[in-house]
Amino acid sequence: MPPTDFSYDVSVVVVSLNTRNVLRECLESVRRETRSLRVQMIVVDNGSADGSQQMVEVEFPEALLIRSEVNLGFGGANNLGFESARGKYIVLLNSDAFLTEGALERSVLHMEENPKAGIGGARLIGRDGSWQPSARKFPTILDDLIVRMGLAARFPRSRFFGRFDRTWANAMEPAEVDWVPGAYSIIRAEALCAAGCFDERFFLYSEEIDLCKRIKVLGYSICYWPDIAVIHIGGESSRQMNTVELSKVGSQLTLWRMRSALLYYRKHSGLLAAALAMALEIVWYWVRFFRRQFSSSADRRSSAKMELRLAGFMAQAWRETRGGRLSPTQPW
Repeated sequence: MPPTDFSYDVSVVVVSLNTRNVLRECLESVRRETRSLRVQMIVVDNGSADGSQQMVEVEFPEALLIRSEVNLGFGGANNLGFESARGKYIVLLNSDAFLTEGALERSVLHMEENPKAGIGGARLIGRDGSWQPSARKFPTILDDLIVRMGLAARFPRSRFFGRFDRTWANAMEPAEVDWVPGAYSIIRAEALCAAGCFDERFFLYSEEIDLCKRIKVLGYSICYWPDIAVIHIGGESSRQMNTVELSKVGSQLTLWRMRSALLYYRKHSGLLAAALAMALEIVWYWVRFFRRQFSSSADRRSSAKMELRLAGFMAQAWRETRGGRLSPTQPW
């Protein structure tokens, strides 16, 4: 848990797993944006085997490198970093995310000007400047259904159908929201101390939603500040894999996403919500299976089996989490 005696203005915690090249670019952006701030740079390596640790030691000697022999997941690795954090504010920054000019200073300024802000988020963009969902609504069963039916994508400007990712809103207007992605966020250390760190039952996915919800319950606000721009490329850990390996990793991540969704619904909304989330996905995949199985299109018929696999993954996630009550043995 972060202390209350602050030696730094900001502690930037970066978790890395086999992302040496983009990690270098990430840390260079932090170094470049330090400016007038007292910045503590913390890198938590989640058991990399690509030379990431050696690169940090040689090229970024000012960074505190914390090694984990095993993959602790996103939440567990950040919690390890939090133990050494000495900043008034803690910034979570993905290893495949890069600060743009003035991002760190503006983040601190906004937190100073908004004492009730527990967590602040940035406008996430791709390298080409394309917008990524950056300010979102807490998940509900209804929203899951809207997204799965394709209504969110079909009517992005609708305040009802586009509400989960707030696609209806002007991305350049600041707002108080439910949660912001963990690719970049700035957290008030005292809010983190009050709410507790990441729930490590979420090995990957939903952990930042859970943390935002717990901090919001304490009376803090979750803020989206679009004048803070952060470039996020995403998916770097699996980018070097071949097609067979990538297919395996994709299946693994799908299962992890389902496990975490069930854990989240059970924790915050109870058994009925978790059961509905499970049933919704399984029924949806079976419907899609029948539609594709009897399609006149050979391509659609050949992809029908994937829908059965997805339904099987959700049934597996339900069993492994005991209906969203327990996290399977880690690392997942």
